[in-house]
Amino acid sequence: MARELPIFPLPLVLFPGAPQPLHIFEPRYRQLLADCLAADRRFGVAYVAPPRAPDDDPAPRPGDLGCVALIRSTQELPDGRSNVLTVGERRFVLIAWCAGDQPYRLGRVEEFDDEPSEPGEAEALAAGVRDDFSRLVGALGVLTDREHQAIELPADPQELSFQVSAALELDAEAKRSLQALRSTTARLRHLGGLLEPLAADAERRATVRRRAKGNGRGGRHPTIEHTA
Repeated sequence: MARELPIFPLPLVLFPGAPQPLHIFEPRYRQLLADCLAADRRFGVAYVAPPRAPDDDPAPRPGDLGCVALIRSTQELPDGRSNVLTVGERRFVLIAWCAGDQPYRLGRVEEFDDEPSEPGEAEALAAGVRDDFSRLVGALGVLTDREHQAIELPADPQELSFQVSAALELDAEAKRSLQALRSTTARLRHLGGLLEPLAADAERRATVRRRAKGNGRGGRHPTIEHTA
């Protein structure tokens, strides 16, 4: 069922269950925050490309996707700005803009979830994604001297697919493609294709780093490139 939702255009892709800290400083979004706190603490985050000039005001278009953000906590600063912690809820399609006297944009949106999937297939794909993501995190820990940082991954395949999608350093279009998928198995399959080469590459670099450290030659930390 469609409903009206305050929209915060941002150059980021929010996924269900993913935490997202925000710094609110523009007057119109200070008002959005105040109105949301007085209501159900929810607004929509929809992706827009970063502005090319200071006076640019990019806006999503009808048909674009976004994700509902639930405000978990706020910290108001002395000058009126706020630090806000949100978490993603359900995704939505922006249907149309609504007229109103508020300084921020108000959209009519239709929320959606993943379609039902075959549990056995989803579990099998999730196991592969979980293993490859753990390999990647372990290798990155070696590369950044954070080998002993533990990660907790959800058992539920859908939650796992969203958490890994949010955690991976992908370009915006790749993230938007993952956000748009309405099949948990399709998202897990896509993630599996991305993760395996990323994990293998990071492990090769981690092996080189371990050897270099063992020989007393540290050198620069390798970097992991963004992958589309």
